[in-house]
Amino acid sequence: MARDIDPRLLRGFVAAAEDLHFTRAAARLYVAQQALSRDIRRLERELGAELFVRTTRRVTLTAEGERLLPYARRVLAAQDALLAARAAGERPLLVDLNTEGMVSGSVLARARELAPRLELMARFESGLTRAAGEILAGRLDASFGYADGLAPALRSGLDHQLVRYEPLAVLLPYDHPLADRAEIPLDALAGERVYAGAGNPGTLEWTDLARRLFAGRSIALAPPAPMAVGAEEFRRVMAKHRTPVLAVVDFPEMPGAVLRPLVGPVPLSPLSLVWRKGLKHPGIDALRAAADALAAREGWLERIPGSWLPDAAPLSALRCPTTRETEPGVAGQAGL
Repeated sequence: MARDIDPRLLRGFVAAAEDLHFTRAAARLYVAQQALSRDIRRLERELGAELFVRTTRRVTLTAEGERLLPYARRVLAAQDALLAARAAGERPLLVDLNTEGMVSGSVLARARELAPRLELMARFESGLTRAAGEILAGRLDASFGYADGLAPALRSGLDHQLVRYEPLAVLLPYDHPLADRAEIPLDALAGERVYAGAGNPGTLEWTDLARRLFAGRSIALAPPAPMAVGAEEFRRVMAKHRTPVLAVVDFPEMPGAVLRPLVGPVPLSPLSLVWRKGLKHPGIDALRAAADALAAREGWLERIPGSWLPDAAPLSALRCPTTRETEPGVAGQAGL
């Protein structure tokens, strides 16, 4: 019998023993049912004993399973107490969400459920490039965004975990000629100027993504513009300049604009959780576990057939129509 047993295996065993239903137990633990079954089989191998009797109709504990259950509960209670004691001395973890109401907020909310004793504090920066600088300076702990679009000097000091292939969209003035379409083919934007943070030093990675997407499609990057912060400012600037804005499909509603998914092909932004290399904090562990659980449940890492992803080509190899006009475009909230 193994001398050391992974507490995760015991946690899966206890959940399955309490529910006597592997699917419900897996949902409670936010893991796939196959993963829970795998963990139970591993625990049985390590203990050298069968813990459950499983038929197509029901699940019951064996005598060995009944004997293990109170011991497993005590081990997990001790582990929870240890983690709570450690968390009590942990500083708050500062997590940049970029914009409210998006995938990053869902990951943070789930992490708070997984680690309720930790203090995970939300912050809102304008773009991953700015947030990455704050992370390396120690003023932030984690952020979300297109990590591969960061400059090498920033990226070398960071770790990241892919969270979602996030479909892109475009924000259009409500009376734009394309606004009545349910989806916007990329070809329909040919000849348009689309704002993607050009000139904003905090959103260089987003502008990089747009350049890669627009290259060869006759879509121009809108010129630099002051960033409109807040819904009312967005409405005013959108009404004045009428510049489409590159966004993601879960971007919050903005007054005076409609959000439409892009297709033909569906362009995807690889959204990652980003943190400083070497940072040890249970809040990072909670964020990573939350991202894994939500990605598995929601299918965030499943590629849409025929979709577009940015490649690793250097920017110097890309050519995209741009404009030197001075008329300001539309800048969205936090990162757009």
